Amino acid sequence: MILPRRAALLGLATGATFGSTRMALADAPTGKRFVVVILRGALDGMAAVVPYGDPGLAGLRAEIVPPGPGQPDGLLDLGGFYGLHPALIGMHAMYRANQALAVHAVAGAYRVRSHFEAQDYLESGADRRMTSGWLNRVAGELSGAATNRPDGDALAVGLSVPLLLRGPARVGNWAPNGFSQPAPDLYAAIAALNQHDPVIGPAIAEGLRGRGFSDAVLAGQVEPSDKNAFPALARIAGEMLGAPDGPRIAALEVGGWDTHTAQARRLTGALKQLDAGLMALQTALGPVWARTAVLVMTEFGRTVRINGTQGTDHGTGTVALMLGGAVAGGRVSANWPGLGPDRLLENRDLAPTTDLRAVAKGLLAAHLGLNPTALSRIFPGSETVAPMTGLIAA
Repeated sequence: MILPRRAALLGLATGATFGSTRMALADAPTGKRFVVVILRGALDGMAAVVPYGDPGLAGLRAEIVPPGPGQPDGLLDLGGFYGLHPALIGMHAMYRANQALAVHAVAGAYRVRSHFEAQDYLESGADRRMTSGWLNRVAGELSGAATNRPDGDALAVGLSVPLLLRGPARVGNWAPNGFSQPAPDLYAAIAALNQHDPVIGPAIAEGLRGRGFSDAVLAGQVEPSDKNAFPALARIAGEMLGAPDGPRIAALEVGGWDTHTAQARRLTGALKQLDAGLMALQTALGPVWARTAVLVMTEFGRTVRINGTQGTDHGTGTVALMLGGAVAGGRVSANWPGLGPDRLLENRDLAPTTDLRAVAKGLLAAHLGLNPTALSRIFPGSETVAPMTGLIAA
Protein backbone atom coordinates (compact mmCIF):
# COMPACT_ATOMS: atom_id res chain seq x y z
CA MET A 1 0.00 0.00 0.00
CA ILE A 2 1.37 3.41 -1.00
CA LEU A 3 0.00 6.58 0.57
CA PRO A 4 0.78 10.04 -0.77
CA ARG A 5 3.11 12.29 1.20
CA ARG A 6 0.20 14.65 1.89
CA ALA A 7 -1.64 11.86 3.71
CA ALA A 8 1.37 11.20 5.91
CA LEU A 9 1.68 14.89 6.76
CA LEU A 10 -1.97 15.05 7.77
CA GLY A 11 -1.22 12.67 10.62
CA LEU A 12 -2.41 9.19 9.85
CA ALA A 13 -4.97 7.57 12.11
CA THR A 14 -6.17 4.06 11.47
CA GLY A 15 -7.61 1.14 10.06
CA ALA A 16 -5.79 -0.82 7.42
CA THR A 17 -7.41 -4.22 7.93
CA PHE A 18 -6.18 -7.71 7.08
CA GLY A 19 -8.55 -10.31 8.46
CA SER A 20 -8.44 -10.05 12.25
CA THR A 21 -5.63 -7.48 12.23
CA ARG A 22 -5.84 -3.71 11.96
CA MET A 23 -3.49 -0.76 11.93
CA ALA A 24 -3.78 2.87 12.99
CA LEU A 25 -1.24 5.64 12.53
CA ALA A 26 -0.91 9.16 13.88
CA ASP A 27 1.47 12.02 13.36
CA ALA A 28 3.48 13.76 16.09
CA PRO A 29 6.28 16.35 16.10
CA THR A 30 9.05 14.02 17.24
CA GLY A 31 11.83 12.02 15.64
CA LYS A 32 11.04 9.05 17.90
CA ARG A 33 8.51 6.34 17.11
CA PHE A 34 6.01 4.78 19.47
CA VAL A 35 4.01 1.68 18.55
CA VAL A 36 1.24 -0.04 20.52
CA VAL A 37 0.20 -3.60 19.64
CA ILE A 38 -3.12 -4.77 21.11
CA LEU A 39 -3.60 -8.53 21.44
CA ARG A 40 -7.39 -8.87 21.41
CA GLY A 41 -8.83 -11.86 23.22
CA ALA A 42 -6.60 -11.92 26.32
CA LEU A 43 -3.11 -13.36 25.99
CA ASP A 44 -2.11 -15.98 28.55
CA GLY A 45 0.96 -14.18 29.86
CA MET A 46 2.15 -17.26 31.71
CA ALA A 47 2.26 -19.13 28.40
CA ALA A 48 4.15 -16.42 26.52
CA VAL A 49 6.66 -15.71 29.31
CA VAL A 50 6.64 -18.92 31.34
CA PRO A 51 7.72 -18.77 35.02
CA TYR A 52 9.24 -22.24 34.83
CA GLY A 53 11.25 -21.60 37.98
CA ASP A 54 8.11 -21.35 40.13
CA PRO A 55 7.63 -24.71 41.89
CA GLY A 56 3.86 -24.39 41.69
CA LEU A 57 3.70 -24.19 37.89
CA ALA A 58 3.80 -27.89 37.01
CA GLY A 59 0.98 -28.83 39.35
CA LEU A 60 -1.31 -26.22 37.82
CA ARG A 61 -0.75 -26.55 34.09
CA ALA A 62 1.92 -29.12 33.25
CA GLU A 63 -0.07 -30.30 30.21
CA ILE A 64 0.37 -27.00 28.36
CA VAL A 65 3.87 -25.95 29.48
CA PRO A 66 6.59 -26.51 26.83
CA PRO A 67 9.72 -28.48 27.77
CA GLY A 68 12.40 -26.67 29.72
CA PRO A 69 15.23 -24.63 28.18
CA GLY A 70 17.77 -26.70 26.28
CA GLN A 71 15.29 -29.47 25.42
CA PRO A 72 13.83 -30.05 21.92
CA ASP A 73 11.11 -27.45 21.27
CA GLY A 74 11.86 -26.12 24.73
CA LEU A 75 11.51 -22.71 26.30
CA LEU A 76 13.91 -19.93 25.32
CA ASP A 77 15.63 -19.02 28.55
CA LEU A 78 15.36 -15.52 29.99
CA GLY A 79 17.80 -15.80 32.85
CA GLY A 80 16.96 -18.87 34.88
CA PHE A 81 13.40 -18.33 36.14
CA TYR A 82 11.40 -17.26 33.08
CA GLY A 83 11.43 -18.63 29.55
CA LEU A 84 9.90 -17.39 26.31
CA HIS A 85 7.52 -19.64 24.43
CA PRO A 86 9.55 -21.48 21.74
CA ALA A 87 7.51 -19.79 18.99
CA LEU A 88 9.01 -16.39 19.91
CA ILE A 89 12.40 -16.91 18.29
CA GLY A 90 12.68 -13.39 16.90
CA MET A 91 11.71 -11.84 20.21
CA HIS A 92 14.34 -13.92 21.94
CA ALA A 93 16.96 -12.54 19.55
CA MET A 94 15.80 -9.02 20.47
CA TYR A 95 16.07 -9.97 24.15
CA ARG A 96 19.65 -11.12 23.70
CA ALA A 97 20.38 -7.83 21.91
CA ASN A 98 18.95 -5.96 24.95
CA GLN A 99 16.00 -4.75 22.86
CA ALA A 100 13.17 -6.71 24.50
CA LEU A 101 11.80 -6.37 28.01
CA ALA A 102 8.91 -8.20 29.69
CA VAL A 103 6.96 -6.89 32.69
CA HIS A 104 5.08 -9.76 34.31
CA ALA A 105 2.02 -9.90 36.57
CA VAL A 106 0.51 -6.73 35.11
CA ALA A 107 -3.13 -5.72 34.78
CA GLY A 108 -5.19 -2.66 34.02
CA ALA A 109 -7.01 -0.57 36.60
CA TYR A 110 -10.23 -2.55 36.04
CA ARG A 111 -11.37 -5.96 37.29
CA VAL A 112 -13.80 -7.25 34.70
CA ARG A 113 -13.79 -10.48 32.71
CA SER A 114 -15.74 -9.21 29.69
CA HIS A 115 -13.61 -8.78 26.57
CA PHE A 116 -15.71 -5.84 25.39
CA GLU A 117 -15.58 -3.89 28.63
CA ALA A 118 -11.92 -4.67 29.28
CA GLN A 119 -10.85 -3.67 25.78
CA ASP A 120 -12.72 -0.38 26.14
CA TYR A 121 -10.92 0.33 29.42
CA LEU A 122 -7.59 -0.79 27.97
CA GLU A 123 -7.92 1.63 25.08
CA SER A 124 -9.44 4.52 27.02
CA GLY A 125 -6.70 4.33 29.66
CA ALA A 126 -9.19 4.61 32.51
CA ASP A 127 -11.34 2.42 34.75
CA ARG A 128 -14.49 3.70 33.11
CA ARG A 129 -15.92 4.01 29.63
CA MET A 130 -14.75 7.03 27.65
CA THR A 131 -15.24 8.24 24.10
CA SER A 132 -11.54 8.87 23.49
CA GLY A 133 -8.42 6.74 23.63
CA TRP A 134 -5.19 7.34 25.49
CA LEU A 135 -3.02 7.19 22.38
CA ASN A 136 -5.11 9.95 20.79
CA ARG A 137 -4.44 12.02 23.89
CA VAL A 138 -0.72 11.27 23.57
CA ALA A 139 -0.74 12.65 20.03
CA GLY A 140 -2.65 15.69 21.28
CA GLU A 141 -0.17 16.38 24.05
CA LEU A 142 2.74 16.09 21.64
CA SER A 143 1.22 18.35 18.99
CA GLY A 144 -0.02 20.90 21.51
CA ALA A 145 -3.19 21.85 19.67
CA ALA A 146 -5.44 20.61 16.91
CA THR A 147 -5.55 22.41 13.59
CA ASN A 148 -8.65 23.43 11.69
CA ARG A 149 -7.89 21.83 8.35
CA PRO A 150 -11.18 21.20 6.53
CA ASP A 151 -10.18 17.60 5.83
CA GLY A 152 -9.27 16.91 9.43
CA ASP A 153 -6.10 16.53 11.46
CA ALA A 154 -5.76 12.83 10.69
CA LEU A 155 -6.54 10.40 7.92
CA ALA A 156 -8.12 7.05 8.67
CA VAL A 157 -6.94 4.39 6.26
CA GLY A 158 -9.71 1.84 6.46
CA LEU A 159 -13.29 1.57 7.58
CA SER A 160 -13.10 2.41 11.28
CA VAL A 161 -10.98 4.12 13.92
CA PRO A 162 -10.12 2.05 17.03
CA LEU A 163 -11.02 3.62 20.36
CA LEU A 164 -7.32 3.85 21.22
CA LEU A 165 -6.93 6.64 18.62
CA ARG A 166 -10.36 8.27 18.83
CA GLY A 167 -10.49 11.71 20.36
CA PRO A 168 -10.66 15.46 19.76
CA ALA A 169 -8.57 15.42 16.59
CA ARG A 170 -10.70 15.45 13.47
CA VAL A 171 -10.22 12.30 11.42
CA GLY A 172 -10.94 11.75 7.75
CA ASN A 173 -11.58 8.29 6.31
CA TRP A 174 -10.26 6.65 3.17
CA ALA A 175 -10.13 3.04 2.03
CA PRO A 176 -9.49 1.55 -1.42
CA ASN A 177 -12.05 -0.82 -2.83
CA GLY A 178 -11.68 -4.33 -1.46
CA PHE A 179 -9.05 -3.33 1.08
CA SER A 180 -10.86 -4.78 4.09
CA GLN A 181 -11.05 -8.57 3.96
CA PRO A 182 -13.20 -10.65 6.34
CA ALA A 183 -11.39 -12.89 8.79
CA PRO A 184 -10.95 -16.49 7.55
CA ASP A 185 -13.05 -17.94 10.37
CA LEU A 186 -16.06 -16.00 9.03
CA TYR A 187 -15.82 -17.89 5.74
CA ALA A 188 -15.51 -21.17 7.63
CA ALA A 189 -18.57 -20.31 9.73
CA ILE A 190 -20.61 -19.57 6.58
CA ALA A 191 -19.58 -22.92 5.15
CA ALA A 192 -20.56 -24.71 8.37
CA LEU A 193 -23.99 -23.05 8.48
CA ASN A 194 -24.77 -24.06 4.91
CA GLN A 195 -23.06 -27.43 4.63
CA HIS A 196 -26.32 -29.41 4.87
CA ASP A 197 -28.08 -27.46 2.12
CA PRO A 198 -27.94 -29.68 -1.00
CA VAL A 199 -27.59 -26.71 -3.36
CA ILE A 200 -25.94 -23.85 -1.49
CA GLY A 201 -23.63 -26.00 0.65
CA PRO A 202 -21.60 -27.57 -2.19
CA ALA A 203 -21.46 -24.24 -4.05
CA ILE A 204 -20.01 -22.41 -1.04
CA ALA A 205 -17.55 -25.22 -0.35
CA GLU A 206 -16.37 -25.20 -3.97
CA GLY A 207 -15.86 -21.45 -3.88
CA LEU A 208 -13.90 -21.59 -0.62
CA ARG A 209 -11.70 -24.41 -1.93
CA GLY A 210 -10.87 -22.06 -4.76
CA ARG A 211 -9.74 -19.55 -2.13
CA GLY A 212 -7.41 -22.13 -0.61
CA PHE A 213 -9.59 -23.49 2.22
CA SER A 214 -8.86 -27.16 2.86
CA ASP A 215 -11.50 -29.85 3.37
CA ALA A 216 -10.37 -30.12 7.01
CA VAL A 217 -11.12 -26.44 7.61
CA LEU A 218 -14.50 -26.68 5.88
CA ALA A 219 -15.33 -29.74 8.01
CA GLY A 220 -14.44 -27.84 11.19
CA GLN A 221 -11.57 -30.20 12.02
CA VAL A 222 -8.91 -27.46 12.06
CA GLU A 223 -9.09 -23.72 12.37
CA PRO A 224 -8.60 -21.40 9.40
CA SER A 225 -5.59 -19.15 9.48
CA ASP A 226 -4.71 -15.62 8.40
CA LYS A 227 -1.16 -16.18 9.64
CA ASN A 228 0.43 -13.86 7.09
CA ALA A 229 -1.84 -10.90 7.87
CA PHE A 230 -0.11 -9.38 10.88
CA PRO A 231 3.43 -9.59 9.45
CA ALA A 232 2.22 -7.91 6.25
CA LEU A 233 0.49 -5.17 8.19
CA ALA A 234 3.48 -4.66 10.48
CA ARG A 235 5.76 -4.32 7.47
CA ILE A 236 3.50 -1.62 6.01
CA ALA A 237 3.43 0.18 9.35
CA GLY A 238 7.22 0.04 9.55
CA GLU A 239 7.62 1.48 6.06
CA MET A 240 5.27 4.36 6.89
CA LEU A 241 6.85 5.05 10.26
CA GLY A 242 10.31 4.90 8.77
CA ALA A 243 9.60 7.56 6.15
CA PRO A 244 11.10 10.97 6.98
CA ASP A 245 7.73 12.68 6.50
CA GLY A 246 5.60 9.79 7.74
CA PRO A 247 3.68 9.25 10.98
CA ARG A 248 5.38 8.76 14.32
CA ILE A 249 2.75 6.83 16.29
CA ALA A 250 1.11 3.54 15.34
CA ALA A 251 -1.41 1.17 16.83
CA LEU A 252 -1.71 -2.37 15.51
CA GLU A 253 -4.03 -5.07 16.69
CA VAL A 254 -4.30 -8.79 16.14
CA GLY A 255 -6.97 -11.19 17.38
CA GLY A 256 -6.94 -14.88 18.17
CA TRP A 257 -5.88 -14.91 21.85
CA ASP A 258 -9.08 -16.24 23.45
CA THR A 259 -7.74 -19.75 24.04
CA HIS A 260 -10.55 -21.51 25.91
CA THR A 261 -9.80 -24.80 24.13
CA ALA A 262 -6.67 -26.56 22.85
CA GLN A 263 -4.50 -23.67 23.99
CA ALA A 264 -1.10 -25.26 23.35
CA ARG A 265 -1.83 -25.79 19.65
CA ARG A 266 -3.70 -22.57 19.04
CA LEU A 267 -1.31 -20.33 20.93
CA THR A 268 1.72 -21.60 19.04
CA GLY A 269 0.33 -20.33 15.74
CA ALA A 270 -0.75 -17.00 17.20
CA LEU A 271 2.64 -16.41 18.82
CA LYS A 272 4.46 -17.28 15.61
CA GLN A 273 2.37 -14.66 13.78
CA LEU A 274 3.09 -12.07 16.46
CA ASP A 275 6.80 -12.86 16.37
CA ALA A 276 6.96 -12.66 12.57
CA GLY A 277 5.11 -9.34 12.65
CA LEU A 278 7.45 -7.79 15.18
CA MET A 279 10.46 -8.91 13.16
CA ALA A 280 8.86 -7.47 10.01
CA LEU A 281 8.33 -4.17 11.82
CA GLN A 282 11.96 -4.11 12.94
CA THR A 283 13.21 -4.84 9.42
CA ALA A 284 10.97 -2.26 7.76
CA LEU A 285 11.97 0.47 10.22
CA GLY A 286 15.65 -0.08 9.46
CA PRO A 287 17.84 2.48 11.25
CA VAL A 288 14.73 4.12 12.75
CA TRP A 289 14.33 1.02 14.96
CA ALA A 290 17.00 2.54 17.20
CA ARG A 291 14.56 5.36 18.05
CA THR A 292 11.51 3.11 18.43
CA ALA A 293 9.65 1.72 21.45
CA VAL A 294 6.90 -0.88 21.03
CA LEU A 295 4.37 -1.76 23.75
CA VAL A 296 2.51 -5.06 23.38
CA MET A 297 -0.53 -5.28 25.66
CA THR A 298 -3.72 -7.27 26.13
CA GLU A 299 -6.99 -6.69 28.00
CA PHE A 300 -6.43 -9.24 30.80
CA GLY A 301 -4.73 -12.54 31.47
CA ARG A 302 -6.08 -16.06 31.78
CA THR A 303 -6.67 -18.52 34.58
CA VAL A 304 -3.67 -20.22 36.11
CA ARG A 305 -5.31 -23.65 36.02
CA ILE A 306 -6.30 -25.23 32.73
CA ASN A 307 -9.90 -26.19 32.11
CA GLY A 308 -11.39 -29.48 30.92
CA THR A 309 -10.71 -28.71 27.25
CA GLN A 310 -6.98 -28.04 27.69
CA GLY A 311 -7.53 -24.30 27.54
CA THR A 312 -7.69 -21.41 29.97
CA ASP A 313 -10.48 -19.01 30.84
CA HIS A 314 -10.64 -15.28 31.48
CA GLY A 315 -8.27 -14.19 34.23
CA THR A 316 -6.46 -11.11 35.53
CA GLY A 317 -2.65 -10.86 35.66
CA THR A 318 -0.72 -11.16 32.40
CA VAL A 319 2.45 -9.86 30.76
CA ALA A 320 3.34 -6.64 28.93
CA LEU A 321 6.11 -6.72 26.36
CA MET A 322 8.34 -3.84 25.26
CA LEU A 323 10.61 -4.00 22.25
CA GLY A 324 12.73 -1.64 20.19
CA GLY A 325 16.17 -0.16 19.89
CA ALA A 326 15.22 2.47 22.46
CA VAL A 327 14.15 -0.10 25.08
CA ALA A 328 16.39 -1.06 28.01
CA GLY A 329 15.85 -4.77 27.38
CA GLY A 330 17.51 -8.06 28.08
CA ARG A 331 15.55 -8.73 31.27
CA VAL A 332 12.20 -9.56 32.85
CA SER A 333 10.85 -7.07 35.38
CA ALA A 334 8.39 -8.46 37.89
CA ASN A 335 7.27 -8.37 41.48
CA TRP A 336 6.38 -12.03 41.08
CA PRO A 337 3.40 -12.95 43.30
CA GLY A 338 3.98 -16.69 43.22
CA LEU A 339 1.69 -19.57 42.30
CA GLY A 340 1.10 -21.10 45.71
CA PRO A 341 -2.50 -21.81 46.73
CA ASP A 342 -2.57 -18.74 48.98
CA ARG A 343 -1.02 -16.48 46.33
CA LEU A 344 -3.59 -16.65 43.53
CA LEU A 345 -6.19 -13.96 43.05
CA GLU A 346 -9.61 -15.41 43.94
CA ASN A 347 -7.89 -18.82 43.94
CA ARG A 348 -7.81 -18.82 40.13
CA ASP A 349 -5.79 -15.96 38.59
CA LEU A 350 -2.24 -14.68 38.52
CA ALA A 351 -2.34 -11.85 41.05
CA PRO A 352 -1.37 -8.53 39.43
CA THR A 353 1.42 -6.60 41.12
CA THR A 354 2.00 -3.88 38.50
CA ASP A 355 -0.49 -1.44 36.99
CA LEU A 356 -0.32 -1.45 33.19
CA ARG A 357 -0.70 2.32 33.27
CA ALA A 358 2.62 2.55 35.15
CA VAL A 359 4.28 0.72 32.27
CA ALA A 360 2.70 2.95 29.62
CA LYS A 361 3.46 6.08 31.64
CA GLY A 362 7.08 5.04 32.02
CA LEU A 363 7.48 4.64 28.27
CA LEU A 364 5.72 7.92 27.47
CA ALA A 365 7.74 9.86 30.03
CA ALA A 366 11.19 8.50 29.19
CA HIS A 367 10.74 7.96 25.45
CA LEU A 368 8.49 10.85 24.40
CA GLY A 369 9.28 13.29 27.21
CA LEU A 370 5.75 13.74 28.53
CA ASN A 371 5.56 15.34 31.98
CA PRO A 372 3.41 14.24 34.97
CA THR A 373 0.68 16.78 34.20
CA ALA A 374 0.35 15.50 30.64
CA LEU A 375 0.36 11.88 31.83
CA SER A 376 -2.49 12.61 34.25
CA ARG A 377 -4.53 13.95 31.34
CA ILE A 378 -3.68 10.96 29.18
CA PHE A 379 -4.67 8.50 31.94
CA PRO A 380 -7.48 10.16 33.95
CA GLY A 381 -7.65 9.18 37.60
CA SER A 382 -4.13 7.74 37.63
CA GLU A 383 -2.42 10.37 39.77
CA THR A 384 -1.36 7.76 42.34
CA VAL A 385 0.19 5.52 39.66
CA ALA A 386 3.83 6.48 39.25
CA PRO A 387 5.58 5.92 35.90
CA MET A 388 7.78 2.85 35.91
CA THR A 389 11.43 3.80 35.52
CA GLY A 390 14.27 2.15 33.65
CA LEU A 391 12.27 1.11 30.58
CA ILE A 392 14.17 3.20 28.05
CA ALA A 393 17.91 2.93 27.44
CA ALA A 394 20.00 5.95 28.36
